Amino acid sequence: MALKATIFKVTLGVCDVDRGYYRDHELTIARHPSETDERMMMRLLAFALYADDGLAFGRGLSAEDEPDLWQRDLTGAIRRWIEVGLPDERAIRRACGRAAGVRVLAYGGRAAALWWQGVSARLAAQRTLGVIEIDSTASRALAAMASRTMRLQATIEDGRVYFSDSASAVEIQPVILQSST
Repeated sequence: MALKATIFKVTLGVCDVDRGYYRDHELTIARHPSETDERMMMRLLAFALYADDGLAFGRGLSAEDEPDLWQRDLTGAIRRWIEVGLPDERAIRRACGRAAGVRVLAYGGRAAALWWQGVSARLAAQRTLGVIEIDSTASRALAAMASRTMRLQATIEDGRVYFSDSASAVEIQPVILQSST
């Protein structure tokens, strides 16, 4: 018998001073049995960074042809494709061909640095690709905030993200590895 996804309910307040975006989102996140709290919380961070009414979670680890998050326009065209972790270079290039903009949130400390060292030269020509790295200390602190029901606040100002719940807060400084045009 296959294990089922664990469902998380999240109330996420996004106060993005940099973009002038202020909104509360009621989210339901299905965490695949093989997904860690750290990865799930990185998906939530990605949602906060690119929050929009049209942004939605993909089917996750069970669907290779879908991103972790995406945003479609009214015609069904993919405006934004967001991957979390250390995706395969071919998958990133394929996403760049399908979407107007592709973002990757890399995390994992030394593994992320080695991944980027291996793929950066070959992905430099992808003008619609933006890649940021999240420090492993920050991603682990986010993972510690995970619970089945969460009330979180994400404040984004001057490129920094302040994530908090009723008991703790995490400051995250994304490092831009590649900017999109």
